[in-house]
Amino acid sequence: MLITHDTRCSLDAVVDLVNTAPEDESAPDGLPDVAALQVFVRDHDMSDVGVLSEFDLSAVRKVRGRFAGIFAAPDARVAAGMINELVAAAGTTPQLTDHDGFDWHVHYFAPGASVADHLAADCGMALAFFVVAGEQERLRRCEAPDCRRAFVDLSRNRSRRYCDSRTCGNRLHVAAYRARRKEAAG
Repeated sequence: MLITHDTRCSLDAVVDLVNTAPEDESAPDGLPDVAALQVFVRDHDMSDVGVLSEFDLSAVRKVRGRFAGIFAAPDARVAAGMINELVAAAGTTPQLTDHDGFDWHVHYFAPGASVADHLAADCGMALAFFVVAGEQERLRRCEAPDCRRAFVDLSRNRSRRYCDSRTCGNRLHVAAYRARRKEAAG
């Protein structure tokens, strides 16, 4: 599956956005205020985003919840329906652009769109490409029992199971190794 630069940027943004959601009632929100949203926008080099407000923060949190639902969708048909609703509500206006030293690419958000609509359109389309390619199962959640972070499995054989092999994957492998050693010493 060919993933263009702008699609990869949108995938990174949607994964990072979904992962800002608190895992439970006691966990802090990764987007606690407008300043955090501004950092998110800056870190993801989002173009054509104006001054952000509390309204934008609330709208982005709602879009974040809808994206989380797509990662939890049981099959491509459900994911497609959710993506269609999200992208349609954003009022997409696909247009070719070559700004900031990047070659030609497509922006799906309408000129002057809110940051929430910008995310819904561009990130929604990035996820749509996975459904179209029959690769919806690559939109995953970490399988570590104490982690449910979202990620996109871009491995060749669709074998990635953990959000980060250096932390979650390594931690589980070390725990399994120690358990085997303890059992063998037994």
